[in-house]
Amino acid sequence: MCGIVGFAGNKTACGKPLEVCMQGLKRLEYRGYDSAGVALVAPGMETAAVRKKSGRLANLASDIERSPMPDATVGIGHTRWATNGEPSDVNAHPHTSQDGKIAIIHNGIIENAEKLRLDLQTEGYTFLSATDTEVAAKLLGKIANTIIKETGKPDLFEALRRMARMLSGAFTILAVDVRQPEIVVGARHDSPLVVGLGDGENFLGSDVAAFVAYTKEAMELDQDQAVCISGDNVTVTDFDGNPVTDSKRFTVDWDASASEKGGWDSFMDKEIHEEPAAVRNTLLGRFNEDDEIKLDELHIDPEVFKQIDKIIVVACGTASYAGMVAKYAIEHWVRIPVEVELAHEFRYRDPILTPRTLVVAISQSGETMDTLMALRHAREQGSRVLAICNTQGSTIPREADAVLYTHAGPEIAVASTKAFVAQIIAAYLLGLYFAQVKNTLYRDEIHQILDQLKAMPEKIQWVLDNDAETVSDAAKKLLNAKSFLFLGRHVGYPVALEGALKLKEIAYTFTEGFAAGELKHGPIALVEPGEPVVIIVPSSRGRNVLHNKVISAIEEVKARGAFTIAVAERGDPDAEKYADIVFWRPECATLLSPLVDVVPLQLFALDVATLKGYDVDKPRNLAKSVTVE
Repeated sequence: MCGIVGFAGNKTACGKPLEVCMQGLKRLEYRGYDSAGVALVAPGMETAAVRKKSGRLANLASDIERSPMPDATVGIGHTRWATNGEPSDVNAHPHTSQDGKIAIIHNGIIENAEKLRLDLQTEGYTFLSATDTEVAAKLLGKIANTIIKETGKPDLFEALRRMARMLSGAFTILAVDVRQPEIVVGARHDSPLVVGLGDGENFLGSDVAAFVAYTKEAMELDQDQAVCISGDNVTVTDFDGNPVTDSKRFTVDWDASASEKGGWDSFMDKEIHEEPAAVRNTLLGRFNEDDEIKLDELHIDPEVFKQIDKIIVVACGTASYAGMVAKYAIEHWVRIPVEVELAHEFRYRDPILTPRTLVVAISQSGETMDTLMALRHAREQGSRVLAICNTQGSTIPREADAVLYTHAGPEIAVASTKAFVAQIIAAYLLGLYFAQVKNTLYRDEIHQILDQLKAMPEKIQWVLDNDAETVSDAAKKLLNAKSFLFLGRHVGYPVALEGALKLKEIAYTFTEGFAAGELKHGPIALVEPGEPVVIIVPSSRGRNVLHNKVISAIEEVKARGAFTIAVAERGDPDAEKYADIVFWRPECATLLSPLVDVVPLQLFALDVATLKGYDVDKPRNLAKSVTVE
């Protein structure tokens, strides 16, 4: 959700704080937002210089161009995704203290904001917005002034720590004060914040994209920690003021150009075409000289893996469908049960967890709040947690017992594409590692599957090269369809769900995905003449019964007038005979087919949304990283 940037640099006021904030916010646009704003501070200012506008970042940039902001020594910037108060200029961040000397930005939800607001109102404080953030701004101003009375000098860092101890809920807060124009302070609780380490300048961001154009050196900030940055210093403490000296540093393994379109019409189009590389990179470095699977990030003893007797995957949206695909493969290879649970439902059903249960938390951003809370519940119950994640330094891998990074590179478009295939690859590597340590597959069987996985980038590229025109024609033909049905069996079922989700997310079309066997149990009532039905057809090789069942489903909906699109293996005569349009895939093992089957469905959603004139990268009402429950 909200994007956050902070910068502290030269002690001489200049234009760089504004530049860093605006560039950082531009790189964070993918997180989803409805307004944007910045606050600047420099020596001699009486109040913080604040500018904020509802709508896109371009609105803010235009306003600043018409009426330039002053040079500064530090700055903070914010893109807001509304949780308290409608999108408007007034509700946009930053918010200021009663005297205007302090400005803050905030990501998350402060759950005791209304009580704090009432307390402050009884003391004479006034509020302009409907946000919980303004409550924090007024409270921070009050605490800061109290400290000045106590000590005779300002201490914004201590004021922020005191306030953090008073807040409940989830929050990342950054603040600046005209009385200390050389620092930016921040605090985090259940919401992301990372530090960027520069030369004579330092940065804060909700993720590394905020500052990767300026430095690749970064430092993790853990739960319930506060940070103070100046141009030449970074100090980290807990909320009680105790110094933290063991913060983990890391180097960002991609550069700013990776988060730019590079000539593509949209980030989503670019990221779909990066899927072969995402699969290839996720496989890199996972094998030793004997070609055995070597997962260095796990940090869990193989003997522990041998004792695992159940896996529970917790995830949301696209990540949960990747988990559903993995369930079929892991159960087949390892012969232990795998459950896939929506993370937001997990802890509310009192799940059965033991020390021999492995919970696998899948999240592209590593900050998905529902998944993070499921992870914490699992650890409280004594289970081990392994994270599959695409973002270094994020919260979920830090709090898990082990992590498998997907190395897909930054995914900017809100609708996930390349992360989906990379998550499947990572989950498959985990399954094969289990098979290796538990001896449920022979060594040559594991090598055969690994060879098939290593061949998948070329097969995905084949789909991109050969299906694009057919997909584009199908999108034009079905542009005005009011609804779609997606059907699949076995591993095709979660692919159907994911294909349906993509069309909902970016083309705003009512779409439902079903297991094909459910057709007669209700969904077939929705089929009327002209209704588009997309069917994932499994290969007939080795699974002829399953193939025939799905072909029967095509015949059933065709008999009722449906317009059918099949995703099928090259040369499948039944798909060619019964479907109106076929998106072909190259020959591959059934368990690996989701890696290619999903690609034309992603392209189809992209083409439909583009033809409708929608912003495919930033669909309405959606955020890239959902950091509140």
